[in-house]
This record gives sequence, structure tokens and C-alpha cells, in this order.
Amino acid sequence: MSPSPALPHAARRHLLQATAAGLAGCWLPTWAQPAAAPAAAPLPVAQFFQRPVFSGAKLSPSGQRVAVRASAAGQRDRLAVLDTATLKLQVVAAFKDADVRRFHWVNDQRLVYDLADHQSADADLQFAPGLFAVNADGSGYRSLVHREHVTERYDRHLRELPWNTFLLEQGGAQDGDHVFVVQPDAVTDKGFDYFRLLKLNTVTGLAEEIEAPRQAFQWLIDARGELRAVFTAKGARAAIHWRNPADGRWQALREFDRFGLNADFAMHAVAPDGRLYVTARPGTDTEGVYLFDPATDQLQQPAVLALPQFDIDPSFVWRGERVAGLRHTVDAEVTQWFDEAMRGHQAEVDRLLPATANRLTPPRRGDGPFMLVRAQADVQPAVHLLYNSSTRKLVRLGAEQPHITPARMAAMDFVRYKARDGLEIPAYLTLPAGHSANAGTERKPPLVVLVHGGPWVRGAEWEWQAEVQFLASRGYAVLQPEFRGSTGFGQKHFTAGWRQWGRAMQDDLADGVRWAVAQGHADARRVAVLGASYGGYAALMGLVRQPEVFRCAVAWAGVSDLLLMFDARWSDTSDAFKRHGMPQLIGDREKDAAELAAHSPLQQAARIRAPLLLGHGRVDRRVPIEHGRRLRDAVRPHNPALQWVEYEKEGHGWALPETQADWWGRVESFLGQHLAPVAA
Repeated sequence: MSPSPALPHAARRHLLQATAAGLAGCWLPTWAQPAAAPAAAPLPVAQFFQRPVFSGAKLSPSGQRVAVRASAAGQRDRLAVLDTATLKLQVVAAFKDADVRRFHWVNDQRLVYDLADHQSADADLQFAPGLFAVNADGSGYRSLVHREHVTERYDRHLRELPWNTFLLEQGGAQDGDHVFVVQPDAVTDKGFDYFRLLKLNTVTGLAEEIEAPRQAFQWLIDARGELRAVFTAKGARAAIHWRNPADGRWQALREFDRFGLNADFAMHAVAPDGRLYVTARPGTDTEGVYLFDPATDQLQQPAVLALPQFDIDPSFVWRGERVAGLRHTVDAEVTQWFDEAMRGHQAEVDRLLPATANRLTPPRRGDGPFMLVRAQADVQPAVHLLYNSSTRKLVRLGAEQPHITPARMAAMDFVRYKARDGLEIPAYLTLPAGHSANAGTERKPPLVVLVHGGPWVRGAEWEWQAEVQFLASRGYAVLQPEFRGSTGFGQKHFTAGWRQWGRAMQDDLADGVRWAVAQGHADARRVAVLGASYGGYAALMGLVRQPEVFRCAVAWAGVSDLLLMFDARWSDTSDAFKRHGMPQLIGDREKDAAELAAHSPLQQAARIRAPLLLGHGRVDRRVPIEHGRRLRDAVRPHNPALQWVEYEKEGHGWALPETQADWWGRVESFLGQHLAPVAA
């Protein structure tokens, strides 16, 4: 298969303003119409962090309906169904004290969904998500999984499954009334441990357990709704098991150290002939998608899709029982279509919407003309549209953030720069409106280095991001490095970050600043480093190791003590990861104790002299608040420019829009004070 080209996002972005004007005339529910924006004043901070009002749109298997999560600003998220022929929208599930969270089509007439409470912070959450079913016309409501303390419409059935039953996000055949759910075999203070798989009838509420190996964490169900493969793990060991269709017996296909270098064989889907779609790197630096034959234990060449600079983390698009396309991310999300007709439809949608990255979803079953489009860009939050493949016309359904005006947002570009040891670092650069690399010295903007958490994840892609656009709206350039240790850019890039907390991973950030300054993108005298979780750790270490580069820092939910990561009891980090993963990725708790201390901000607190804004949620279980409080107490005696914020009911990150608005308002004031223009 031919590789997907990188998205020409810069060319698309320049067309966005005209395209957005054309979209404005499409049909849009009155409650989702964008409000008029002021001509000059920057948007208030709270407007960047509002919850989406029209999101998660999903096409029914036949394409006759679209289900969507919908609300008016400040109200609860409801589940609504839209008829693709008439565009009539009907709310089928709504609660006064809960929000619809995840939802899926069971078949063309029935949906399942669970609930959340987006108006409560972590400390106030009192109930499980539950699981409910309803028909597309609002009839046939049933509660399937018990949920405490809910809802006005809740009436308990004797056949409800216990609260710790969760929907498995695999569609299966989508031609019956059942879904797959999982129940934990054990519950620990870290969460749930191992799961059983059940097949649940959404009409009767009856469930049956599906036989599978124990200690399972992932299940692979084919397009006929049959369980075919299972991923299991215990401690450091992991295995992939396959059910032989000839005799129905389970056998292990692969066994490996799940935290090691050979943990790069992952299963994703079942082909119609029983082969497995997997990701692997057979002698290559990047992961590609391959077909694997369980009967012969052979990984088959050539790759279904592989790229030289990007790992493929696939999402499969099905038509009937075959894979029609494969979504993956380069600089932005793209789709590699294996179906010639779908390639033509994608080209037509891209012609109609040339300024956005356009995710096209066809009906799973049947040959109906309607397809769903999700269009988004760096300056455009997602917009959902309906494409008629017969007439080649688009109809706008709704926008996730209708109050955001693309013309007032800042452009983002995907770049690469060299670290001091020659490693190429991918990054995203956003320049505030009115700035370019050719600006004079007096007009170069201050720079914010925004460091992603994880750190073993991919941090960003070419899309609208609230934090980035808020900072750019206040006049800051924003650099988001995919420093070594980030995933998605090959094994060499990933393993170069092993045991490099506070060292080479930190140097990558400073090298990014030097690159941005040399390219004329930023004022070298006005640079800040910001981040949460690992990003918070990196922000703190920026003040420890490179005070000549970073004038100030903002850290929230940040790690301050590498030893405490191993020792903290009130943490949701699994014992298996502490025992087997962290020694390899960060360092050994006993053998490397001195090195871990040397690269911990808490032990280096005396060196933190620059202005620092520090925030933490009291009920954070990923990075317990002791990280923040201990650092606050160690820095405060010698640093009068320390600001401390503790949110009583928040956890790891900010759940409530009002917390987001308060925090980013503080960030705005802090940066405005410490990154003000420097006299020549």
C-alpha cells in the first residue's frame, strides 16, 4: 500500500477563513449558532475552556441516523439522534444531574450510553458511569448497569449488572441487540485488576460470560461479533492469545516483557480471513501495520502501511466485514483508504473543505449515500457535517466550539529542529497574530515552551488546542516539543529518553528555545516554560538547570521528587509499573537513588530562584499533592516570587471550566508580569 502523504496543513490553513464563511450558511440548530465576537478585544479566558456543545457525532450502521452529544452552554450533555434524510433532531436521553458521556450504536435502531458529571470536580464524584440503552426514537429505555446516587429517570431493574461493569468499545457485528462489557476480577486501591468479558443483551438485560484466558486487559472481536484474540498481563510479563477456529482452543501467540523493547507487537483488528491486523517493527525504526497469520505464526510483508518518520497508531474504518480505511496521525490525522470509491469521496470532501483536515466516516452496513464529516484545523475547533455522496453536497450539523472565530486564532506549524547531540526533535510552533520570522527585534514575541505530560506519549497534533490558542491570543509564541522519550516518532526517538529525566530530555527543551530564537520566532530575553504532570516536572527542572534560558515557569500537577514517585502510597500508579516499568524508563529506586535525587526539583529547590507559579489539586492520585506542598515549602523561604494555588476538589488536572478559567487567568497575570518587554 502506498504511504499517506503528510497533510499540507499550512496551505489548508490559509484557505480556512473563506471556507468558514461558506460553511456559515449551512443548516445549524439554533441553539448551536455562533455568537458574534467583538472586533478587537481578546476573547475572555473562560471562552477558550468551555465544554463542547455538539460533539462525538457517530453515524448509525446504515447511515440513516447520526447520534450526537449536544447541549447549550452551561447545560447538561444530552444524547440526541438526527435523521439524515429530514435533518430532524430528537433528544433521546437527558438528565438533570448527569451528563451523557460515551455512547455507541448497538444496531441501527438502538444505542447504549453511560454517564458522567461534568459539573463536579474529582473530589465530588459519587457514582459509577452505569450503562443504559434506548431506541433511536427515544423508546425502549433500560438501565443495564447499577449506578449509585443517580438520576431522576433511574428505575432499577432486577437484572442490572453491578456498578463495576464497563462497556467495551468494540462494535462487533452491529446487527443484534447485544454489546460486550467487562467486569473486574479484583479491585485494589490502585483500581481494577483483570477483567472478565460478558455479552450483554441491551433489550432483556441478560448477560453471559465469554470464555477467555484470565488476567486479560484487551479483547479482539471480529466483524461477526466473535471473540478471536486476547491480551493478558501479569507483572512484567504479557502475552497475546488466539482462539483457534478449528477446535476453539486458546493458544499463546506471543509472550514478552511488556515494558521492554520487544513490547512493540500489538493486535488491533481481525481481517475477514482470520488474520490479525497488528502493529510491529520488523527490523525497522518505526511501527507499521501488518497482517499476521496466527495459523503459521508469520508476520506478512509488505506492510499494510508504514512510514519512515512516524509510528502508525491505527484506527480502522469498516464497511461490512472488511477494512475500508485506516486512520493515523502524521502532523495531523489522515486516512489511508483501501477502497477506491472512498478515495474519491475523500478527494471530493477535501475539495469542498480545502482548509481543514477532514475525517470521513461511511456507513458500516448498506450503501446509503450519507457519510459523516468531522472537519478541524489549527484555528478551527471541530465542525460536524453530513456529506451526500450522491449529490456531493455538504450540510453542516453543528460545531463543537461555535463561539470560536477561526480568523482570530493563531496559525500552528509542524517543525523539526536538531538537539545538541544531533537527534531531530519534532515540534509544533504557534505564532501570535501579526508576527513572523522576519519581524524586527523589537517585535519578536515572548516565547512559551509548553511541555506535554506522560511523558511516554505523543503530545500534540495539528488541531485547535485551547491552551495554545489562549496563550497566542495574549501575544505569546508557543513551542510544543516532542522531546526524546515521546512516542509516535520511532523507537530511536522513544528509547533516547530512557533514564533521561532532567538530563537529555531537558536539554531538548532548551535546544528548542535556541532554535526558535535563531529562526527569528522569539525574543530570547522573554522565555517561559509551562507544563503539567511530567510537563510540570520539566518546567521546574528548567529553572534548576537552565535559568539563563527560562525567565519564569508555570507548573501544575507536577512531579517534584522522583523518589516519591516510587514511594507514594496514595497514588494510582500500578505496583507492576513501579516495579518493572519505572526502573527501565526512569531509574532504579535503590541503585540509582543518588541520580534520582540529583534530578529531582525538590532536592534542588535552593536553585529555584526565578518566578514560579505552582498549582496542584488536593485529590490528585497520579501525582499526589505532597509533590507540590513539599516543593512549595522548600522554595518559599528563598524565593519571594513563588505563587502557590491549591484547588480543594480537583485531581490530576482541572476538571471544571471554572477552575480552568481561574488557573489560566492566573497564568495570564503571571506571564504578563514576568515576560514584560525588557529595556534595551
